[in-house]
Amino acid sequence: MTKIRDSVVWLTGASSGIGEHLAYQLAEKGAKLIISARRKEELERVKAQCNSENVTILTLDLEDSFSLKQRAKEASTIYGEVDILINNGGISQRDTILNTSLEVDRKLMEINYFGSITLSKKLLPEMVKRKKGHHVIVTSTVGIINTPFRSGYGASKHALHGFYDALRAEHHEDNIKVTIVLPGYIKTNISYNALVGDGSQQNKMDPGQEKGMSPEKCAKLIIKAIEANKNELYVGGLKEKMGIYLKRFWPKAAAKAVRKLRVT
Repeated sequence: MTKIRDSVVWLTGASSGIGEHLAYQLAEKGAKLIISARRKEELERVKAQCNSENVTILTLDLEDSFSLKQRAKEASTIYGEVDILINNGGISQRDTILNTSLEVDRKLMEINYFGSITLSKKLLPEMVKRKKGHHVIVTSTVGIINTPFRSGYGASKHALHGFYDALRAEHHEDNIKVTIVLPGYIKTNISYNALVGDGSQQNKMDPGQEKGMSPEKCAKLIIKAIEANKNELYVGGLKEKMGIYLKRFWPKAAAKAVRKLRVT
């Protein structure tokens, strides 16, 4: 079991959605919590609503690879070495491959993939030295079964699975844990903030997102998975979970099914 109380937990993407509710629940459980995102004012709001005195703000931009290395050093000095890193920050996409510029594809990879693994790689040496550490990465069901209009987003999530599966295998003997979280439809602003082909925001919520699981419930399930040292957590509706198993066991049927999907 991974203990939350008194553990140093660094959470990215903490200013809204799943990350915001993870912050509240982690603080309630007694974590020594570092919350990160770009918007300091939103982090201040989240901190004010946390039921804990052990919450510290550390702003960061996942697209700025140089500053991330410095932020990792700073995070390790706030309460001591980080015990649990929750890579939750990221951005989504809603457009066709033909309409999506390479600049947008690179931005998605820089934020979702390189931003996350940079933090993990900077914290990993001390975790190995201490024989203690837990990396939690919030990907997506499209990290297993991608759908139309999410090509770059899905690619970045597939890449995360490759990296963190390898990390888990390489450092099993070092007592390094890895939990990969695959949310389906969760009612957050992820689709509202998603990038379209020219790099601008979509500025609307998808119908599937609107009907999705609450971020409060999602956060609760993620924390249970962390405490239980689960390798993977599928969280969301039955439709999304079934898509993962369809892809795994009946790939031809899965390919046929995703052809019929639209931006929902």
